Amino acid sequence: MALGATVLAAAGAGSRKVDHLYVHIPFCLRKCPYCAFYSVPFSADLVDRYVEMLVKEVEIVAPELAPKTVYFGGGTPSLLSEKHFEKLAEVFQRTGWADIGEWTVEANPATLTLDKARFLRRLGVNRVSLGVQSLDDAVLKRLGRVHTRADALRSFDILRAAGFTNINIDLMFAVPGQTLSAWEKVLEEALALGSEHLSAYELNYEEDTPFFEQFSAGLFESEEDLACEMYELLLRATAAQGLVQYEVSNFARDTHDGTAAPPAFACRHNISYWRGCWYYGLGPSAASYVDGVRYANFADLSRYCRALANGHRPIVSAERLSPLARAGETAAFGLRMSVGWSFEEFRRVTGFDLRDEWAEEIEDFVEQGYAEITSNRFKLTPRGMLFADLVGERFLRPDS
Repeated sequence: MALGATVLAAAGAGSRKVDHLYVHIPFCLRKCPYCAFYSVPFSADLVDRYVEMLVKEVEIVAPELAPKTVYFGGGTPSLLSEKHFEKLAEVFQRTGWADIGEWTVEANPATLTLDKARFLRRLGVNRVSLGVQSLDDAVLKRLGRVHTRADALRSFDILRAAGFTNINIDLMFAVPGQTLSAWEKVLEEALALGSEHLSAYELNYEEDTPFFEQFSAGLFESEEDLACEMYELLLRATAAQGLVQYEVSNFARDTHDGTAAPPAFACRHNISYWRGCWYYGLGPSAASYVDGVRYANFADLSRYCRALANGHRPIVSAERLSPLARAGETAAFGLRMSVGWSFEEFRRVTGFDLRDEWAEEIEDFVEQGYAEITSNRFKLTPRGMLFADLVGERFLRPDS
């Protein structure tokens, strides 16, 4: 249900500061045919206008924020110029955000130079997520990417030369026409780079994308068995290279004994989503969750800018979930992590006991071998991680 000003007023964090901030940069050189995220073609004038309005949005929410993590996603954040990044860093400094422990910027290999990488590092950015997607030029062409294998390898070297010691590489598998042997070669080469983090996602056919239209028309086939083989190969290859799986699609290097804690180089910002933390999302189409209210900005750059120019938050909808519905979502997201949920942590975050409200689901999944339970924890088995989305759906509850 869409709610009005009363709920939005109640959505403020009050005396409690929000620890996590997402900033959407909606510009791309070219739209990838598989991508359903909101984006617009790059234009220098549009970027100038957008950054001006984004600064206004930051200033509006600043009193409720003390971010420990900041994530610039897109779109293509690395398309911003040094001037634009500097303006945003200045407003961060003015608001007193001095304790940003993890500041991630997504980068497209075709848009990264050594000068820009060095500038970002001096600015305080300490983590870069490099949108490699593949090191196979044929697959990159199929995905509609604007970079090549050589661009990706050069960009990784640029980040190291600029002093980055926390780099994520994004990969995709189950791309139409991709073979198991080709995926194995990409994995081998990507892992040899020695990044601190790897994210690998199975290609999904999202509605309102060219790939979905082609899939619906029968031009692509879904090869589930091959996708499972590729995922299992991913698990073996990452483990062999010392990367710890801490979420269905995410792997990181570790520097401690690793028990129940995420590995040292896990993405702290993304963990905040999976653990039900409050977060603000700024920019067109960005979503937020604060104090029990989930709301979204206009997925339209013109409307976004117009609202802020008139002194208003660019919010298109707001929804206050019932405590049980929110707890069900939190359970589902959290089970994507390899550690699952400790019962104590889940009760602290949601106010519910996982063993009471979801007793039937827990029993079913344990019996089927998809999950395991101990005296203090419930988590998915490796087999269950293969079907984490389907398992998570069983934990959802209707909003009352």
